Amino acid sequence: MSHLSATELANTLNLSKGRISQYLSEGKLDGCYQGEGRSRRFDLDKVTSALGRKLDKGQMLGNGLETRRAIRALQAEKPEEPATPRPESRLPLTDPDEMELVKLAKANEELRRLRRDNAVADGAYVLASEVERETAKAIRAEIAGFETLLRDGARAIADQLGVDFKAARKILTDLFRAHRSDRVDGLVGEAAVADLTGTEAEADI
Repeated sequence: MSHLSATELANTLNLSKGRISQYLSEGKLDGCYQGEGRSRRFDLDKVTSALGRKLDKGQMLGNGLETRRAIRALQAEKPEEPATPRPESRLPLTDPDEMELVKLAKANEELRRLRRDNAVADGAYVLASEVERETAKAIRAEIAGFETLLRDGARAIADQLGVDFKAARKILTDLFRAHRSDRVDGLVGEAAVADLTGTEAEADI
């Protein structure tokens, strides 16, 4: 039977002393030690057994996952009773911690999706796809209006200066299209490096 100080226990489980204190305050190590304060000594067998049962899903992320792995490594060093043979038809289970993490990740993703859908339904957000459609429609209308202006301008230049209408319209149209191409490239570059605002990052949807 191993009795360890808080520092020794933290080192054995690859944890910080702060995490040990957290487990103590949460009651996860009740019955696993004797004494108080600096004289407190932990029973390693009881600690590994208790933490193996009591770590919740949230604590299985980050250091919590390392704790579970350290516990399993310690428990693997002990002789085990022969296990009941499984039927051959059953598939072997994967790492239980990894399975729990996959379930937790899926649950978090589903929660984010529901939050996003609720926010859209409440009018707090507008879907990017809808913004893209409406913006494209507005831009097409604006370009059509500007092209009409170019045609009218070319007609005015031809009448007032006595030049060919088609030549004047081509010059104006070519200048506009070159300008439009440069603006598109610039805006695409700005969008590619744009960061989330503080509000967007906080919403996490």
